[in-house]
Amino acid sequence: MEQSGQGARDVVIVGAGVAGTSVFLCLVRALGRGNAGRMRSIRIVDPNPVGRGLAFGDTDPLLLCNSAAEVNSLLADEPADFVAYLRARGLPGEPRDCVPRVRMAEYCRDRFDTARKTAEALGVEVAHVPAAVDSITAGTVRLSTGQELRADAVVVCTGVHRPRVPDGFAAFTGHPRYSPAPYPAARLLDPETGPPPGAEVLVLGCRQSAIDASLLLCRDGHRVTMTSPSGVLPAVRVSLGAPVREFPSLERVARLDPADPLLEEKVRRAAVEAVRSLDRTPLRRQTSSATDPVARLREETALVEADACAWPGAVMAMMEAVIELGARLPAARRRALLERHGWFIARYATAMTVVNARLLLAHIDSGALRLARAYPRAVAYEAGAWRVEWPAPGEPDHFGPGRFGPGRFDHVVNATGFDQPRLYWSADGTALHPAEPPRHSGTVDFLAADLRVRRSPGAGPEPVWVVGVGTHVRIPFSNHLRNVVRQARRVAEEVSGAADGGEGAAVARGTAV
Repeated sequence: MEQSGQGARDVVIVGAGVAGTSVFLCLVRALGRGNAGRMRSIRIVDPNPVGRGLAFGDTDPLLLCNSAAEVNSLLADEPADFVAYLRARGLPGEPRDCVPRVRMAEYCRDRFDTARKTAEALGVEVAHVPAAVDSITAGTVRLSTGQELRADAVVVCTGVHRPRVPDGFAAFTGHPRYSPAPYPAARLLDPETGPPPGAEVLVLGCRQSAIDASLLLCRDGHRVTMTSPSGVLPAVRVSLGAPVREFPSLERVARLDPADPLLEEKVRRAAVEAVRSLDRTPLRRQTSSATDPVARLREETALVEADACAWPGAVMAMMEAVIELGARLPAARRRALLERHGWFIARYATAMTVVNARLLLAHIDSGALRLARAYPRAVAYEAGAWRVEWPAPGEPDHFGPGRFGPGRFDHVVNATGFDQPRLYWSADGTALHPAEPPRHSGTVDFLAADLRVRRSPGAGPEPVWVVGVGTHVRIPFSNHLRNVVRQARRVAEEVSGAADGGEGAAVARGTAV
């Protein structure tokens, strides 16, 4: 593909979630700095309304953001914008609080409507197009409806959509008593598409999606058993908030030599040094070492409530240091780094809010929620029920009060997470597809520092940028919101022509934009 169009541009944003909305806001801000004549139209394409993506589209108040309100701004230059939005409307939410996810969706819509009026006053045509994108070719975006949109620049901001297929359940993904994902919650809670009233439900997974599913199901009167191969619940914290101070050890991480054979160990040491700079209490006393996951959940909840763990104050700085370092690493070394620190990602980077921890413990204590000791060895659907065979028949099969029965369930909920979004090249290499086509020549597995798509590392850039979760091919923790809005700001400057150095200028510091 080659860039089409001269002068005023037609821009298409693929995806109307947080990333797409942030790109739109940043484009409009760039126009307001004297670039209005460079933009003819901005179309944001998504089957869902603006802001109503998978992450924040649910209206159920039980589903909370996992990050603090203070880091949920759509604007990198105005980090307090989300908190200001909440306060202007009299909504509860202190900077360190985790608020219901629906507030983020409402915030996206509010800021989109305001920016739309600004753009239209500058003579730029703006539209939300309720469709999916089928393909992106030179100068054209083809939609699932058959409509074609002119596009001189395309910014792909699609989030996760395709649930992972859990081990042992590939043959059951279309079963009426199997929910492929916990979201949207309305489908999970509808007896026609979710479990029948008062059901015994098996939830596959033990991380954030599984916690959401279990809380929703227990609240609505079901009995739930959570299971996963690891059996490890996330750690507990108040929220994922902004770094509480500067951390020199973590600032050095971004400058480490990618070829250093001790790279992974140096990253670990930097993280430990950062936490110790907050509190000299040994890390083993800031977390629980219990092997029973319920006991560990109980102890870590008590530590948070006693304000006896300092490590959460450094987590975001750790993530951002790894983002900046990881963007400089070859793909294989980046994977090795993340695998080496998988324990940190599984338990601490994605730790649960203490609000959810308290709810889980209440359901465990009431007998409504159990944690299985192992993952099913075999599963079948017979005589109107799921029959689960556990690895050690006759052994206690769960953590928590009371015994659970022989492995019979009315419904199964897959909460093992989602596949990362990818872009696919058409078989002839002339088009990009956000969803996998029947025939293709491969995926986009490389992004340069400017986040523009290229056929290969040495090829010229296409008029297509990627922002958000899709940057996982280059950026660790690609769903980290503070980094997403920084990406949005920089890409919007390039697309609008406002970036210093002109089109294709390198991203700030060459790494985390």
